[in-house]
Amino acid sequence: MELLPTIWFIAIAVLWTGYLFLEGFDLGVGMLMKLFARNNTERRVLLNTIGPVWDGNEVWLLTAGGATFAAFPLWYASLFSALYLPLLVVLLALIFRAVAFEYRGKVDTDSWRNRWDWAIALGSFLAAFGVGAALALTTTGLPLNANGDREGGPMAWFSGYALLGGLAVVGFSLLHALAFLALKTDGDVRHRARQWFVRLLPVLLLPIAAWALAIQFLDGKPWTWAAVVLAVGAAATAWLLARRGSEGRAFLFLGAFLVLGTASIFGAVFPVVLPSTLDSAFDLTISNASSSNYTLGLMSIVAAFGLPLVIAYQAWTYWVFRRRVSAAHIPEAHSFLPAIAAKAFTTKG
Repeated sequence: MELLPTIWFIAIAVLWTGYLFLEGFDLGVGMLMKLFARNNTERRVLLNTIGPVWDGNEVWLLTAGGATFAAFPLWYASLFSALYLPLLVVLLALIFRAVAFEYRGKVDTDSWRNRWDWAIALGSFLAAFGVGAALALTTTGLPLNANGDREGGPMAWFSGYALLGGLAVVGFSLLHALAFLALKTDGDVRHRARQWFVRLLPVLLLPIAAWALAIQFLDGKPWTWAAVVLAVGAAATAWLLARRGSEGRAFLFLGAFLVLGTASIFGAVFPVVLPSTLDSAFDLTISNASSSNYTLGLMSIVAAFGLPLVIAYQAWTYWVFRRRVSAAHIPEAHSFLPAIAAKAFTTKG
C-alpha cells in the first residue's frame, strides 16, 4: 500500500471528523432555534454561544473538500458530480444560514426575526442532512461506471443509505448541540439542555449507530468492530456523566463517540474511497484515485505548517470565548436599520 495516499486518506477522514465535531454542534444549535428555545431571549442566548465560532467551524468543510480535490481528484470529481443537486442545496442552505445570522437582529419586530429564525433552522437542517447523505454514499457507493461517471438520472444518488446518513448527522448534531448548550449556557437553558440530552441520547444516536453497523457488516475488520464497541461505551459514559451534571466531560465523551465511530466507518471501507454499486471493479481506491506522489508530498509539507496554525487559532478562539452565556447577558433588542427601511422590510402585501 502506498504511504502518501494512505496518509492523505487518514488526513481527509480526520478533517471530516473535525468538521462533524465542530460544525455539528453549531448546526444543531441552529435547528434548536425552533425546536428548543422558548422565546426571543433564549434564541439570542443560543446564537451567542456559537456567534464567535460558527464561521471558523465551516473552514473545516472547505478544507476537507479542498484536500479531497487535491489529493484524490478522481474521488472528488465522481462524488461531487454525482451529488451535484444535493450539494447545491447544501451550499444554498449554508448561504441562507449565514445571511440569517447577520440579518436577524437588524429589525426589532417578531415577524422579521421569525423569518430569519426559520432560515437558520431550515438551513442548518438541510446542511446537516446533505453532508450526512454525501458521507454515507462515499462509504456505501454510487452507481459509477468504469470512467467514474454516474449512471442514471439526477436522483440516482438517492437511496436508503443516503437517507440514513442524513438522519445520522442531523441526529448527532442535535445531540451534540444539547451537550454544547449544557456546557456553554447557564440558568434554565442549561438545565433543560442537559435534561433533553439525557432523554434523547438513545434516540438521536440510533441512525449514526445503524450507519456504523451497516458498514461493519459490509466491510468490517476486527479493529473497526472494536472501535464500534468503544464508541458505544463512550456514548453510555456521556449519558451517565450528563445525568450526574458533569457537562464538560459528557461533551468530551460524546466527541470520543464521534471519533471512534468515524474511525470505524472510514477504516472499514479503506482502501476504497468511493465504491461503485454497479461493479466492484469500478471502485475508486487510494491507488487509482490519488494524485501523484510529488503532489501529495508537496501538500504534506504545506499541511505540516498550515494545519497546526489553524488548530492553534481555533483553540485560542474557543479559549477566549469560554465563558457561559445566560439570559442576564442579553441586552434589550433594538433596530439597526433606519425606520423607513425597517417599515419597507416588514410591511406585508
